Amino acid sequence: MAFSDARFDVNLSILFTELPLLERPAAAAAAGFTALSVPGEESERFRANVEVAADFAQSLGCTALNALYGNRLDGIDPAVQDALALENLTLAARAAHRIGATLLIEALNAPESPRCPIVSAPKAVEVVQAVNAATGLDNARFLMDLYHLARNGEDLEAVIDRYTPLTGHVQIADSPGRGAPGTGTLPLEGLLDRLRTNGYAGWIGLEYQPGDAPSADAFAWLPRPQRATTAP
Repeated sequence: MAFSDARFDVNLSILFTELPLLERPAAAAAAGFTALSVPGEESERFRANVEVAADFAQSLGCTALNALYGNRLDGIDPAVQDALALENLTLAARAAHRIGATLLIEALNAPESPRCPIVSAPKAVEVVQAVNAATGLDNARFLMDLYHLARNGEDLEAVIDRYTPLTGHVQIADSPGRGAPGTGTLPLEGLLDRLRTNGYAGWIGLEYQPGDAPSADAFAWLPRPQRATTAP
């Protein structure tokens, strides 16, 4: 697999988990990756820490922040939960705007996250548009995770063709299994080519499980020079 035109980063919440958190960035860098990501937060703690998280992201030069929608809670009207989520995401979008960053809204997959309300590309894009309408800032974007969308049974080519203009970040893992490219059946190289043809030139996040081997051994599919590709 060449993946010659893509830029890759590593999600340290799923790769290099055999190491303590503070040791993971150095391990990813040792494996040849020069871009690193920062995780996010959740409701009252989310509100209390969103500005701190934004400042932290700014200090690291991080320009895209993933704000997970959250899960459904029993005994509370879903409409009330959705209203609260929109309030929180609006706050996050404004904090992201303050540091010149994009707020990312991700669709998960129903089999693995059955209580998450956002389990399709159209639903995630609906939330993106609601946040942008609420803030007027137009800095919310879709986080297109091809593994999650595949597990949902979505037509990945159609999703790419329709939603690339609203996409702020892309993540990949092969399916089934959520392993490295080549361990499943997804035509990831072709899908990334299609994204590029549709105008996506951003980073490709590697969010796959390394299997039983150390994470540093899970990148054989990607030639080392391509792990440090700089922005075009």
